[in-house]
Amino acid sequence: MRFSLTYPLLCHPAPPVLFTGAAVAEVARAAEAAGFDALAFTEHPMPSDRWLEAGGHDALDPFIALTWAAAATERLRLLTNITVVAYRNPFLLAKAVATIDSLSGGRVILGAAAGYLKSEFRALGVDFDERNELFDEALEVLAMAWAGEPVTYEGRHFSAAGSQLVPRPVQQPPPIWIGGNSTAARRRAAASAQGWMPFANPPQVTRTVRTPSIWTADDLAPLLDELTAWTREAGRDPLDVHFGVAGGGTPGGADFDPGHHRGQVAALEGIGVTWVGSGTVGDDLASVLAGIEAYGREVIGA
Repeated sequence: MRFSLTYPLLCHPAPPVLFTGAAVAEVARAAEAAGFDALAFTEHPMPSDRWLEAGGHDALDPFIALTWAAAATERLRLLTNITVVAYRNPFLLAKAVATIDSLSGGRVILGAAAGYLKSEFRALGVDFDERNELFDEALEVLAMAWAGEPVTYEGRHFSAAGSQLVPRPVQQPPPIWIGGNSTAARRRAAASAQGWMPFANPPQVTRTVRTPSIWTADDLAPLLDELTAWTREAGRDPLDVHFGVAGGGTPGGADFDPGHHRGQVAALEGIGVTWVGSGTVGDDLASVLAGIEAYGREVIGA
């Protein structure tokens, strides 16, 4: 089992210290020292006040933040969890990923999803109803651009005739993990990605995030069976599967139960999950770092 840590902007308003370069570097180094295999950043460039006040969370630009984290570490993988593909022209997305992958020596994982926050689509001038078509188009374009050859492609909102991406990413290709709990997300992953990132969400938040509920290993197991069958049918290698532990509190919080986390990690590994994601909380940087250290000691290293 491998472990990812999502940078601790899990609320709004988040502690101001967490928006500094020093904090990003310290969290990245602490995660690497604690045994985490990846550091992840979420993406919400322009969320609405209504969403933030209803339980949303703050975010840094994931690509800039991951570049900062890369400079502070040596082996830690750099994960977007997740980027909304339709927010960007796919060539700009390809360039950002290739640049970080080149600078970091091949450590990027692109967690990508269709997105669900209509107000953010409006703020960015992207048609929410086109998001799935734009996602599928981007998956084609990313593969072509990263190969390093001139690309000719007629997109929905762009046209390329012999355009070329430099530098090529170190990884060929950088792995793409498809985020989302829907059948469409699993179908995309099985057809053209290297991983699937379902989200641990209880039934009561299903309408808010517009994705089906998955909460336990028992919920996830039949979906993984389908994913495995579809991947085999496509003649592709098995995919990575990334999932977060449900329940048991959050490292850094008073409710953190490391025994629950260890049990859930074992259950998830038993059904074929390859990566477990965790967060951490704290009112200041010291408590955040303490939560990271505790998770490394009591879960990863136990």
